[in-house]
Amino acid sequence: MVQFYDLKAERPKGDAYDFSTLHGKVVLIVNTASKCGFTPQFAELEDLHKKFKDQGLVVLGFPCNQFGNQDPENDDGIGAFCQKNYGVSFDMMAKSDVNGSNANDVFKFLKSEKSGILGTQGIKWNFTKFLVDKSGKVVQRYSPTTKPATMASDIEKLLGQPTADAEAK
Repeated sequence: MVQFYDLKAERPKGDAYDFSTLHGKVVLIVNTASKCGFTPQFAELEDLHKKFKDQGLVVLGFPCNQFGNQDPENDDGIGAFCQKNYGVSFDMMAKSDVNGSNANDVFKFLKSEKSGILGTQGIKWNFTKFLVDKSGKVVQRYSPTTKPATMASDIEKLLGQPTADAEAK
């Protein structure tokens, strides 16, 4: 059975982002789009990143063009847009699918661990968010309408919890 730390994701330049480097971190994963009504959430995601990165939060953005063709640019264009308009400094992955047979492995895993309303597996729209604790457990799935700033207390709670490794000692 695949575990969170077994996952890898493709970065914009084609190299792999290895999730084994995330042991002991709280991770917020978001499927993003640069031409969506929720695109301004990039600002709040960046605020969370800046506020909590030194305490162990990692924010990962996954651009996706599956919803209304709202992220049509290539990876370089998406990265430039996010940096220029929202000052995004957290890691953005290569554009990929989050639903269907070509969905990336990260979102296949997240959806299997935390279903949506009424048990739905699929991602319904851009800016669906998943929060993963320090031991790699998917603890929360947030809808696209959930503003990232409202997630700060959930993140703080997880950052304050010991890691599974620390509990074993």
